[in-house]
Amino acid sequence: MGILYNEQAGIFKLDALDTSYVIGIFDDERFVSHLYYGKKIIDSDVRYLYGPLYQVRPSVLPGQAGRIMDAVPFEYPTFGCGDYREHCLEVETVDGYHACDLRYEAHKIYPGKPALEGLPSTFEREAGDCNTLELVCRDKVLNLGVTLLYTVFEQLNVITRAVLVTNEDSNAVYIKRVLSGCVEFDHQNFDVMTLHGSWERECGPVRTPLRQGKIVTESTRGESGPTDNPFLAVLSCDATEDTGEVFAMNLVYSGNFLGVAQGHHFRGTRIVMGINPVNFSWKLEPGDTFTAPEVVMVYSDRGLGKMSRTFHDLYRGHLIRDVYPDTSRPVLINNWEATYFGFTFDRLIEIAEEASKCGIELFVLDDGWFGDRNDETKGLGDWFVNEEKLPGGIARLSKEINKLGMKFGLWIEPEMVSPDSELFREHPDWAIQIPGRHRSLFRHQYVLDWSRREVRSHIYDMIHQVLSGANVEYIKWDMNRTLTEAASAALPADRQGELCHRYVLGVYEIMGRLREDFPSLLLENCSAGGSRFDPGVLYYSPQIWGSDDSDAIERIQIEMGASMCYPLSTIGAHVSAVPNHQTGRITPLETRGYAAMAGTFGYELNIAQMSEAEKAVIREQVDIYHKYNWIVKEGDLYRIGDPFANRDHACWMVVSRDKKEALVTYIQTHALPGYFGSARKLRLKGLMDEAVYRAEVISVSSEVVNGDAHLEGGQNAGKGREVLEVSGSALMNAGYWMERLGGDYMGMMIHLKAIV
Repeated sequence: MGILYNEQAGIFKLDALDTSYVIGIFDDERFVSHLYYGKKIIDSDVRYLYGPLYQVRPSVLPGQAGRIMDAVPFEYPTFGCGDYREHCLEVETVDGYHACDLRYEAHKIYPGKPALEGLPSTFEREAGDCNTLELVCRDKVLNLGVTLLYTVFEQLNVITRAVLVTNEDSNAVYIKRVLSGCVEFDHQNFDVMTLHGSWERECGPVRTPLRQGKIVTESTRGESGPTDNPFLAVLSCDATEDTGEVFAMNLVYSGNFLGVAQGHHFRGTRIVMGINPVNFSWKLEPGDTFTAPEVVMVYSDRGLGKMSRTFHDLYRGHLIRDVYPDTSRPVLINNWEATYFGFTFDRLIEIAEEASKCGIELFVLDDGWFGDRNDETKGLGDWFVNEEKLPGGIARLSKEINKLGMKFGLWIEPEMVSPDSELFREHPDWAIQIPGRHRSLFRHQYVLDWSRREVRSHIYDMIHQVLSGANVEYIKWDMNRTLTEAASAALPADRQGELCHRYVLGVYEIMGRLREDFPSLLLENCSAGGSRFDPGVLYYSPQIWGSDDSDAIERIQIEMGASMCYPLSTIGAHVSAVPNHQTGRITPLETRGYAAMAGTFGYELNIAQMSEAEKAVIREQVDIYHKYNWIVKEGDLYRIGDPFANRDHACWMVVSRDKKEALVTYIQTHALPGYFGSARKLRLKGLMDEAVYRAEVISVSSEVVNGDAHLEGGQNAGKGREVLEVSGSALMNAGYWMERLGGDYMGMMIHLKAIV
């Protein structure tokens, strides 16, 4: 069943695919203790692992002694009773006391997985996919019940955690801190990996040696944020992409989060993750239950690559609800970088007409279609169509787009309001603010208080009316600023600490309503690019705009960083114009396509102004996407060249689940002098040793001449090159020669197919 309970030993053993996780109920004191996490073991009675950690400290006074609480490997550590390491739960009584002491009370083991009220979470896809353990603990003084939820996905190296806190007392209590999971290790021989960056530089892996002290990743922005991602891993110091142990956590949550790896004074390590306690407090009334978000734990005994593929399999199969489960998502074109706010009805149709001729399937109208919105200073919150710019409205535009054989999509930013808007003039108190304090203005907008039902309902009703009156099949949901001066006019003083969490719950509610009311709608999230790229969002939208930096070379690092735990099929990526609007870099059109095909694939440029030769390349890219995207969407990712260490090249490949086909992408980011300077042999991965593969170059970047793409190769760029037939063992062990390409930012795509 995946979860066993040895009653005599007081041991719970949770077995995933190659993983064991062991919990012990210690002696008569009923501490819930962590005993082991790692590669699968067969023993069910491992009480010997308690070792010296539960020793009693002798006292100089006769008859007195005390347990060293600071050494106990607690499964869910609490504050105030002698454990001074990083803790998961802290509560405050109405009398102002801070102490909590949890002891085991009961448990339940059952097949399947419960949903979490109001929160996204992984789910059972088919009966038998997973099993759940509920461990019920109690603080008898507080009359506080804490249920620890563990779900084992038996065909994956995945265990998920969540926590329910129930007040069974007659007085309210205040939850000051409630994290979702904790893991203990008996040594500090780890590096810690987190994903850091900034706007337009999201998801950069940072690896730091662990010592005594804390390594922290967190957000207090009201969103998961661009500077830190809700991901934390501890890995053996010698771990690589393909070797060594990795223990990773990823929080299924889209708000303020905290992840900590602590090397503590007993030479062990504790890692925790959950809602950030900064500016958090939750008043728990008698009889009420607070649900903490789910944390996904992944174990790998073969490095970061296996960790990533495990996350990908879990999220594709048990988190993402794709409206295109068995087919590729449509290739889209977005008008933003083509027109910004300066569009007309005719100009949009002109772009759509040229796009449709190139095989592009979805036209997306970005910002500027509503209210008095001709620049970024006004109109947010007024979600009615500006018919001066779009005569006949969205209904007419969508019909004209549909006549071209294309789907139609629309941009919204429903969480924001402009000071210069009808909505704000009518309801200034609907914006998040602290009375009497200056309200920070960013991008000329405030954040609406989505903790308030009337605010959410008003915004949703306006958007629902627009979507109901036109054939809109895609929505890009944007969020372009963070929360500041976080307070709500609708919450009493002792509940102001609930705002940020209630805000996230409100976002989830409206995204859920959108999915229910328009089940065929493809929803893409975007928060100033990748500022809210997290598993919580993926539950509602199968793709997220990876970054506002659309430069192909910069995107390699962003996309490969995000791929540490998110599938390529979730990363929104577009081919944009050159010189690139963010960096000024000039990159071959084919290379821009290679970077975008590592994600969901689309275009963000004025195709009506492109040459016929460039349009021929676009048609070829669309054909390649439709022919091979199934591999990218469903296959196993292997990072070959490290884009964070190798400044002159990057390489990745995706292998079909049956290992019979693979797509290899190679980009030469910096050409080196000498014939063999830029040619290099790379060892491929993930293939069958004994199979013979036909390796064919299907596309090669054209050269860049005088700032313009020199496109003589065009559709025939990959043709005429040698087709290699060689075994998987040779490709993986001896390697594959990546030929010398003619300059910086050049690349090629190679298709491998097993023929024997």
